[in-house]
Amino acid sequence: MKKSILPLTLGGLSIGTTEFVIMGILPNMAEYFNITVSQAGQFISLYALGVVIGAPFIVFLSGKMKPKRILLVLMIAFTLFNALSILSPTAHFLSLTRFLSGLPHGAFFGVGSIVASRLAAEGKEAKNISLMFLGLTVANLIMVPLGTYLGQQFSWQVTLGLVALIGLITCISIYTWLPDLPIRKKISIGAELSFFKTKEAWLITFMTALGTGGGFAWLSYIAPLMTENAGVQESFMMYIMILVGLGMVIGNLIGGRLADRVPPVKACMIIFLIIAANLMTFFLFSEVTWLALLLCFTCGASFLALASPIQLLMLRTAKDAEMISAGVTQASFNIGNSLGAYLGGLILMLGYGFQYPSLAGVILALIGFGLAFTFYRVAKP
Repeated sequence: MKKSILPLTLGGLSIGTTEFVIMGILPNMAEYFNITVSQAGQFISLYALGVVIGAPFIVFLSGKMKPKRILLVLMIAFTLFNALSILSPTAHFLSLTRFLSGLPHGAFFGVGSIVASRLAAEGKEAKNISLMFLGLTVANLIMVPLGTYLGQQFSWQVTLGLVALIGLITCISIYTWLPDLPIRKKISIGAELSFFKTKEAWLITFMTALGTGGGFAWLSYIAPLMTENAGVQESFMMYIMILVGLGMVIGNLIGGRLADRVPPVKACMIIFLIIAANLMTFFLFSEVTWLALLLCFTCGASFLALASPIQLLMLRTAKDAEMISAGVTQASFNIGNSLGAYLGGLILMLGYGFQYPSLAGVILALIGFGLAFTFYRVAKP
C-alpha cells in the first residue's frame, strides 16, 4: 500500500471499529444501562441515522474545500464525539453522542472514495477504494474482537476510549501523509443536485439502502444469535468477531477486484444473491454450531464485498456530481444499517427467535438484487 492511501485506511479502521464493535458488546451495554438488548439496538440505529443526515449535508457544505482539509475536520469531529461517549451517564446521553459520532462517518468515506479513485491508476479505481475500506474490514478482524473482549472483561467505556485513540492517530496521519489534492471542479448547487433527477441515482440509492439492510439485520444481533442459538459461550464472542472480520477483509478485496473486471452493477447483482443464500442458510441452520461458525465467515465476506462495487457504480454514474453522490451512497449504507437493526429489533420484540432477523435479511438482499437488475436494464452499462 502506498503511504498516500494509508490515512484513508486508518480512517476506515477508526470508523469501522466504532460502527461494528457495538454489536459485539450490545448485551453488556444493555446490562449497564438496565435496558433490553432490543432497546440497546438504538445505539446502532442512531449512529446510522447520524451518518444518513451528516453524509450529504457535510459533504455538500464542504464542496468548496480541498479534500484533505475536509477529511481532517471530519476526523477531528469523529474523535471528539467518540471521546464524549465515554462520559455518558445515561442511555439517552449515549444515544445522543452515538448520533453525533455518526455525522462525520458517511462524509469521510464519501470524500475518501473520491480521493482514493483520484490517486489510482486508470482501471484500478475499485482496487484503491477497496484499500480504503480495508481499514473497515481490518477493524472487524482485529479491533472489533479486541473491543468486544475489553468491553466484556472491563467496560464498554474502555472500548470507546480505544476508538477515540485510533481517531487521534488517524488525524495525525491525514495531516502528515495525505496529499493535498486540488479541488477538481467547482460546480453549482443546481448541477450537484440535478443528478438526483435521474432514475439511475435513485435506483442506486434504494439498492444500497434496502439491499445492505439484509447484512445489518443479521450482524446487529450476532451476539445473542451465536450464544442463544448456536450455543457459543459469551467469552468466545471475540473469536466469532475475528471470524466475521476475516471474512470481511477477504470479501472486500475480492469485491474490489471483481468490480474492476466486470461492470460494477453486475458485481452487485452477484453479491446480493450470495448474501441472500448465506442468510437463508443461517436462518435454517443457526443451531448447527459448526455451520453457524462457517456462515459467520461467508456472511461477513459477502456483506463487505458490496462496498467497493456500489461506491464505484455511484461515482461513475454521477460524474460531475461525485462529491454529493459519494456522500449519499454512504448515507444509504447507513440507512441499511439503521433499517436492518430496527427490523431485527422489531422482530425480537414480537417474540421471534434470534434467527429471524436473518430471514428479514434475505428479503432485503433480494430486493437489492431486484433494484440492481433494474438499474442494469435501465442504464445498460
